[in-house]
Amino acid sequence: MDEAPLSEAARAGPFFALRTGTGEPREEGYARIGEAYRLTGAGAAGPVLSARVEAVAASLRTDEPRVAASLVFQGLAARVWSLALGPAALSGRVPHLRPDRLWWNPGRVAPDDLWWPGVPPIMGEPGGLAGQVGTAAFVHLMPLHHAVRRGYRVSGRLLWGNAASALTGSLRVLHDWCRERGLAEAADRAVELARAQLVHPPLRDAGTLTTEPLGYRRRTCCLYYRVPGGGLCGDCVLRDAPGRGGA
Repeated sequence: MDEAPLSEAARAGPFFALRTGTGEPREEGYARIGEAYRLTGAGAAGPVLSARVEAVAASLRTDEPRVAASLVFQGLAARVWSLALGPAALSGRVPHLRPDRLWWNPGRVAPDDLWWPGVPPIMGEPGGLAGQVGTAAFVHLMPLHHAVRRGYRVSGRLLWGNAASALTGSLRVLHDWCRERGLAEAADRAVELARAQLVHPPLRDAGTLTTEPLGYRRRTCCLYYRVPGGGLCGDCVLRDAPGRGGA
């Protein structure tokens, strides 16, 4: 096992960093992140996910749980994409952060929201670097997508739009950081790795990536405009925010 890929990527910002080292996560309020992906027998969100959604709803002062759930999904998606894309672009290696071994404390901010006690293993499955990035992310995104879609009745298409938006947001941060430091090869690799995720289902129809300049326009809306004082994100499909009575 090798901590170097994550250590190198962490320099790009907190979303690319991960807490490691030994300890007792439950004693510090962490839960295995896989617990957040589970539904109850009645098809509702489990306690880990629902607690996070309720906290985000309260923070944003929204009375619409599905809006908070959409934004929780996008925030977690940005974290798992960053933890895969950063090391892949900078070192050519991808950490294998399995949901049953990765711990999450949604009350903390990056990088301390996620904790892998010890040193994460590096993926070695076939499929090339782009395939490893996708595998590392979708092992989280697929069950999270199911939990949020079923538990909060959020459109599945909207959630995949959130996933694509989270990926391209991570890409822009990483790309700019690499360019500022003369790491042109890593910057270009990041673009190609992200593009490889966006040309296949379930992200293929989520939006359009442009490279001159680097940007993304999605085909759905994350619903942020529905929170009090909210507006439209830079990659939103909408040009003007509809009223709260809109879809």
